[in-house]
Parts: sequence; C-alpha cells; structure tokens
Amino acid sequence: MNQSPTRRFAFNALLLIAVNLLMRTVGVSFNVYLSNRAGGEVMGLYSLLSGVYAFAITLGCGGINLGTIRLVADTMGIYGEGTAAAKAEIKRCLRRCLTYSLCFGMVACCLLLILAPTVGREWLGDVRTVRALRILALTLPPIALTSCLSGYFTALRHIIPNALVGVLTQLVRIGGCAYLLSLWLGKGVEATCLALVLGGALSEVIGLILTFLAYLWDIGRKARVREQRASEKTPEPTRALTRKLLGITIPVTFSACLRSGLITLQHILIPKGLKASGADWSTALTSYGVLHSMVLPVVLFPSAFISSFSGLLVPEIAESHAAGDMGRVARISKRIIQPALFFSFGVAGIMICFSRELGLLLYHSEEAGMYIRQLAPLIPIMYVDSSVDAVLKGMGEQVYSMNVNIADALCSVIMVWLLLPRMGLQGYILTIYVTETLNTTLSLTRMLRVSRMEVNLKKQVFGPLLCVAGATCIIRLCGMLLHIPAPDTAFTLTLFITVTAMIYLGLLILSGIVGREEWAQVKQMIPHREREHQPL
Repeated sequence: MNQSPTRRFAFNALLLIAVNLLMRTVGVSFNVYLSNRAGGEVMGLYSLLSGVYAFAITLGCGGINLGTIRLVADTMGIYGEGTAAAKAEIKRCLRRCLTYSLCFGMVACCLLLILAPTVGREWLGDVRTVRALRILALTLPPIALTSCLSGYFTALRHIIPNALVGVLTQLVRIGGCAYLLSLWLGKGVEATCLALVLGGALSEVIGLILTFLAYLWDIGRKARVREQRASEKTPEPTRALTRKLLGITIPVTFSACLRSGLITLQHILIPKGLKASGADWSTALTSYGVLHSMVLPVVLFPSAFISSFSGLLVPEIAESHAAGDMGRVARISKRIIQPALFFSFGVAGIMICFSRELGLLLYHSEEAGMYIRQLAPLIPIMYVDSSVDAVLKGMGEQVYSMNVNIADALCSVIMVWLLLPRMGLQGYILTIYVTETLNTTLSLTRMLRVSRMEVNLKKQVFGPLLCVAGATCIIRLCGMLLHIPAPDTAFTLTLFITVTAMIYLGLLILSGIVGREEWAQVKQMIPHREREHQPL
C-alpha cells in the first residue's frame, strides 16, 4: 500500500529531527570542546571569518538549492510523480541546475582568492585571516554543487541521502579539526584558527563526493524500473527552462547577497564597536566569540525540531500552490506553525529557568549563562520565523521574504554602528531583539494573508506562555520546598529539564490547549491499514 502524504511527511520529519538532533548535539558538544580548548579569542576570529564566508557561500550557491527544489517539485506537479516523463524532465532540469551551480561556485571562488588580502587586512582588520580566507575560497564550488544535489533529494522527499551525508560530513569535520588541533594548538591564534578552517574544508569536499555517489545510486536504481511514458505533455524548451531557473534564483541571489553583505558588515562592525566602547581588540574578539560561537549555538540548538519540518515544507507547499490547492496550503501552515509555537514557548521558558546552570555546565562561565537568559525570550520569534519563511518560499514569495531579510539586515547594521560604541554588547543584544521582531512580524503578516491560515492567539500564544510560566515556577518551588540543590551535572540538569517539559506538556493538556484536534493529527500519522489515507 502506498504511503499517504501525511505519513510520508511524518516519517521524513521524524527522521530529520533525529538526524538534526544528533548532528546538533555533536556539533554543540564539539563547540564546547573547541571553546574550552582554543579560547574565546580564537572563536571570535573564527566568527569573523564565518561572516565573510557566509557571504561567499551565498554568492557561490546562487540560490540553487531553492531553484532545484522548485523546478523538480513543479515538474512532478505537472507530469505526475513517478512517471517516466517526470523522471526524464527532472534529469534535464538537474543538468541545467548543476551547470548553473558550478559556474556560480567558480566565480565566487576566484573572487575570494583575489580579494582575500584586501578583505583580511582592510575589512576585517586582522592579517591572520588572509590564509584562512584563501582556503575557504576553494570550498565554494563543492558547496554549490552539493547544495544543488541536496535540493534534488529534498524535492523528491528522499530524506535519507541528505541525512546520511550530513552526519558523515559532520563526523569528518570533527575528526579533521580535532586531529589538526592536536598538531597546531599552542602555535598561536592563527594556526589554531587554520586548523578549524582546514577541518571544515575537508568535510565540504567529502560531502560533495558522498552526495554525488548518492545521486548516482538514485538514478541507477530508477533506470532499472521500466515504465511507459505516462504523459503526452511536451517538455519545456531548454531556453524556457533556463529562464525559469534564472527567474527563481537570480532575484533570490541578488537579495540574499545584499542581505548577506549587510550581515557580513554587521559582523565586521561588532568587534570594532566593542573596541570603540573601551575594550581592547583581544577582549572585543573574546566577547564576540562568547556570544556568537558559544551562546547562540545553545539557544538555537532545539530549533532542530522546527528546521526539520521547515525543510520539508517547501516542496509540499510548492506542489499545492502550483495545483491551486490553497486549502491544503492553509492546513499545512497551521499544522506546522501551531506546534512550533507550543514548542518554542516551552524551550524559551526552560532556557530562562536554567540559563545559569547551562552556562556553568557547558562553558564554566556565568557570563555565557547571562547571555542565554537575555536571548531566551526571543526564542519563539526566532523559531517560528524559519517555518514562516518556508511557507512563503513554497508559495513563490521568496522575493518578498528576501526583501524583509534585507530590511532586517540594514536595520541591524545601523543599530550596531550606533549602539555598540555606546552600550557595548548589550547594544548588540538590543539590536537582535528589534530586528528579529521586525522580520518575523512582516513575514508572518504576509504568510497569514496569502495562505489564509486561521489564528487563535489564546490557544497559540497566551495559553502556552502561561503554561510554561507555571511549569518553571512549579519546578523551582518544588526545589525550594524539598531543599533540592540546583543541578550541577549533566545528568541532574537533564533530569530537571525533562521534568519541567513533562509538567509543561501536562498543563497544555489539562488546559485544553492540546486537545482532540492535535491528538487526531498525531494519530493520523501513525500507520493503520484499515484506515483511509487522509491528505496532509
């Protein structure tokens, strides 16, 4: 029996959640190891490099991931999923996408190689970044090709190849970085940073090889399945296909590069602004490293649950939107946004409640715990925004989404430039609050208008907020009354967080916020042979 769309989506989402949690757990653990071993200054310098690298990746990929997803998903919507005509057209689309990605990747590589001395000395203000930038430049063509092939698997709902490649490349990165650190640690900040860069570069090359092997296996498996042509539709001419691809990718690339450039400028201004506030360069890099490389990964760690669904939303929404089924678009939107709100409010409450313990346990730093507590209230806004963006991109609203992101980035640059010399790192935290709220508000308003999703503030916002406040108060009150010491080990902290989460879920159920409708959706995703398949 064929798997229904709902169950297929559920299986893919659960698989992605498991893989993303594994990867983020390993990644955050390794980040803790790096921060404790390499120090805040190295992490700050690496964060500076990451800002420039992110811009180069944006240019090198040229929006090809979304372009591949949209072309493949639209092809399946037109020719029918699994038909011989669809498979032939998908291969033709992919050849065009691979050529496009290779061209953009090579252009970005050459530009970064040529501009590395200027970027390192003049823009970043640190000559120690030049060699690292040149190494990072060589990874751009592999990243662009991998992004294209990853979009192919995402559009076909073949989640396992991307998941396996992600896990293996993460392991290669960790192994490579750990080995090089063992050789170069103690030889200076630049050598330590180069160890991290080379380990990451190796993982990108291995990732491309593994993804390409997975693609060869996939098309070889399909070639063994004989089918009669199930459609008499005439394929689009090559020029029309190219125009369609460029119509998707070029606006996204232009907008994404503009936004990424602004973000890079913001990252360059942060340590300079901290220095202008009175700190020396080493202290400014250290503070920047604490926030970006230590605190933000912890705050964003649970978002693996949300990003797993968001990545699967784009092809689902694209197919429904192409078919004109806006009712299904609204249903998918609600089934993703509502659980995202429930989950993110719970995470925010738990992060606030145990922020000090998290900072001390992970980084032996009360400063890190303080920053976790300050950023935790923003978690619902940050987590939900990723799902909202996925819905907008699936409906062809990627240009609007990128315009909002550009406005967000421009606002960030202006606020960082104005506030950091006067307020220090607190000015940057205020900037994050203002820009994230602006971005999510504009994106959510557009999504609700286009998708016509129903909103229930009492159930989706105020209810979860009260429940998580109650859960954290109960756990703290019980600790005080029973004289239970604050958790100071990984086991006790995990136990406290688990109990708090269970209390929160219990309050959601008792208050009726999680009721029959939500349980019916979960039950619908569990296979039962006798039940009719329901659409997602």
